[in-house]
Amino acid sequence: MAGLEFPNPHEVEQIPGTEGWERMYPYHYQFVTDDPERAAYEEKMFWFYDGLHYPEPMYPFDIIWDEAWFLALSQFNTRIFSVPPVYGVDHRMINGYIYISPVPVMDPEEVGRRAEEFGKRGMYYYQNWDKLHDNWEVKIKDVIGQLDALKIPTLPEFEDISVIHDGVGKSSGYELLKAYDDLINLGILCWQYHFEFLNLGYAAYVMFLGFMQEQFPDIPLQRVTQMVSGIDVIMYRPDEELKKLAKIAVDLNVDGVIKSSPDFEKVKAVLEGSAEGRQWLAALEESRYPWFHVSTGTGWYHHDKSWNDDLNVPLSSVCIYIDKVRAGESIDRPTAEVIAERDRITAEYRELLADDEVRAAFDQNLGVSRTVFPYVENHLFYVEHWFHSLFWNKVREVSAIMVEHGFINDVEDIWYLSRAEVKEALWDLVTAWATHVTPRGPKVWPAEIEWRKGVYEKFREWTPPPAVGTAPEVIQEPFTVVLWGVTNESMNAWAKVRAVDDPDTITELEGFPGSPGKAAGKARVCRTVAQIGELQEGEILVAPTTSPSWAPAFQKIKAAVTDVGGVMCHAAIVCREYGMPAVVGTGYATQVIKTGMDIEVDGATGKVSIKR
Repeated sequence: MAGLEFPNPHEVEQIPGTEGWERMYPYHYQFVTDDPERAAYEEKMFWFYDGLHYPEPMYPFDIIWDEAWFLALSQFNTRIFSVPPVYGVDHRMINGYIYISPVPVMDPEEVGRRAEEFGKRGMYYYQNWDKLHDNWEVKIKDVIGQLDALKIPTLPEFEDISVIHDGVGKSSGYELLKAYDDLINLGILCWQYHFEFLNLGYAAYVMFLGFMQEQFPDIPLQRVTQMVSGIDVIMYRPDEELKKLAKIAVDLNVDGVIKSSPDFEKVKAVLEGSAEGRQWLAALEESRYPWFHVSTGTGWYHHDKSWNDDLNVPLSSVCIYIDKVRAGESIDRPTAEVIAERDRITAEYRELLADDEVRAAFDQNLGVSRTVFPYVENHLFYVEHWFHSLFWNKVREVSAIMVEHGFINDVEDIWYLSRAEVKEALWDLVTAWATHVTPRGPKVWPAEIEWRKGVYEKFREWTPPPAVGTAPEVIQEPFTVVLWGVTNESMNAWAKVRAVDDPDTITELEGFPGSPGKAAGKARVCRTVAQIGELQEGEILVAPTTSPSWAPAFQKIKAAVTDVGGVMCHAAIVCREYGMPAVVGTGYATQVIKTGMDIEVDGATGKVSIKR
């Protein structure tokens, strides 16, 4: 990438006061200098900050999901389906932030060999997609069911007499250790299933994209994405449940009560006093399981609690929809219009193809893309939302036992330990309980956690560079482009922003054209889902990224701008479904744009103009 340089990964600044931070994380995530062969590999690779998944530093426990997809994505690419152009995705960490690097297949002969293998393996899944996907749904629901049923035992003074009478032959201490192992293993298994279909879903889209670019070299990426839009997915269901509850509230004439307080418990107390109120609460309970097992964030962090953990969150969203219903406005997604535009664009490009043979190839590629596309969004609900929401709370049950025995001071302190350290601490706890001696952990972990909290805050105050290492001449690894939005053009655009001494002088940002159209209005910067309640009608959302919990925001906004993401990221997909402009992957929108600024979003060119 001519003229564009990034820091050497081994020379990034050490934050004063964080010396020794590496012990908080897996050793193989470290950039190393004492292994010449590994260091040389790390310097020649291109590592970019995965802000799409991790907009803040990693807690030592929360890195479990990064480890899980490090393994799962790479194994399916490399060892199971043999995706031709890329092996897996390598991971490293700098000051608590995750950096990733796709590992390309450099030898053309090897690409060909892998392509032949992929033809046998991947095509089997494409040809049997519905049957295999039905089986996947059974497997993933079984894993969720096992997690939900998992009991985390406490440690009694004496075991129940039934242990004697029934000849059980094992203790609550053993059961606690086993339950923790089961909890972790279910998490890793869930992520094995997560990637069974995901790479194939993206690969089908990438193959269709490659076909279209071969036929139409200048075709905008978003034109290709529009051809697979207008498809209903499960991930929209939680938001649809909120809309349904808003309509029921208006029909029952209890919307005034629901809007009377942001505190769900206060609203619930009033609703329980009337037949109509109780009817609405019954409808709420029906919606909650499983549809409120949706995270308030991406689900990747323990603090991304679900709607079921904090009913104030869905209550706020229901109120947004109530206002719309009362005003006589539609709160339904404009699916018919999106489908009409999709079909118009599809027909126009199909007509331009050279002959019937090429059209047949077009039909096949498009058909596969539309078949597999729902999984790209649907898996999010089952894994990052439903499973993760239950998982974090099961870990809190383990944490409560550690608090009871003095190993940590607060239930939320467990996140500063890695999952391996928790297991080690539990062995200390259980053996001390079994032996009736004082464990060592209470003298070790509270002090270590306090130190780690200080380190973590220093990490949070630090701004990670967007990339380190050696940039390739051309960034063309397909997943990097469509999901993360990392291309030669985007890296150059980010470099321009970094080169400006005073960000208050910047009048234009460049990103990915995520969804077509133009819109102008006031910016509203929302860094978390908790802030979307501040959105005013007709504003333009500016966010690091979005997740399904942000869905009600799209009822109010004219357009969306994000820091990270490519044409297949959540914000781009949802904006296309709502027929509104989006520019994603700008790198610095939330840092450059301030709430209240007048901005213009051009979803066709990927440019955001800032009026100063």
